[in-house]
Amino acid sequence: MSSRPSPVQRALAVLRALSDPEVRRMSDVARATGLDPATASRMLDLLVREGFATRDPMRRYGIGPEVFQLADVAQRRAELRKLARPALQRLVEAFGDTAVLTEASRGEAVCSDVEPGTFTFSANYVSVGTRRPLGVGAGSLAVLAWLPPPERARRLQQTSRKLANYPRLDAAVIAAEIEAARSRRHVMFLDWVVEGMGGIAVPILDEQGWPIGALSVAAQTVRLRAREAVLARRLKAEASHIASAWTGSALSPQGDPGRVTARGTAVRLSRRPTQQRR
Repeated sequence: MSSRPSPVQRALAVLRALSDPEVRRMSDVARATGLDPATASRMLDLLVREGFATRDPMRRYGIGPEVFQLADVAQRRAELRKLARPALQRLVEAFGDTAVLTEASRGEAVCSDVEPGTFTFSANYVSVGTRRPLGVGAGSLAVLAWLPPPERARRLQQTSRKLANYPRLDAAVIAAEIEAARSRRHVMFLDWVVEGMGGIAVPILDEQGWPIGALSVAAQTVRLRAREAVLARRLKAEASHIASAWTGSALSPQGDPGRVTARGTAVRLSRRPTQQRR
């Protein structure tokens, strides 16, 4: 005997039904999904409130802007991974240590791609899909550090409530690391999560100076300290190349990660304005 669909499954069934141009009325949705009219109406009301469905004055329903935003994010992440893949491979070939692409997703940092290192003691604790609070990890800190100050402060406050698994870190420590990173124009995140290991990272900035991700090398602390200058130069060059390909316009020679355009709210960490690039 099949189990009763969960509320999430019912909501997803409604969304799938709305992808059919012939399904526009609540009664159409009920027929298409097999839901009773009262349930279909509740699901539609919820989806409209959350922006996943629209309702016009004639009470005709359609797919909402949040669906398109999610699709946009997925497509752009795939594009960024494609652009960054050769850089990750070149970094490993040059230095032998693990190279990582990090992106931000609703207040967290997500490992989007990894090229494993060839050195005997390469970092093996980061894999595709690993999620951490913004500011925890080299790439994650690079994204947080190059947000405009108001958004940076808001995200740091959110991160401060998610540090139970990172006893060495608190908001003050991360704030100090941010200042140091902005001063040196790259992140050195050493020994905070794994003893004797760390990462060096730079942000990947879009044409307005917003971090769309970060490029990093994870390795033993001693290896990072010994090669900090050359690693930083190479990471900045690779990040600038990725950013130029992403935006279609050249940035300054090293992407100038110190430059941030002051804007109100960092919507790019959660949703991208619909009028921007499609």
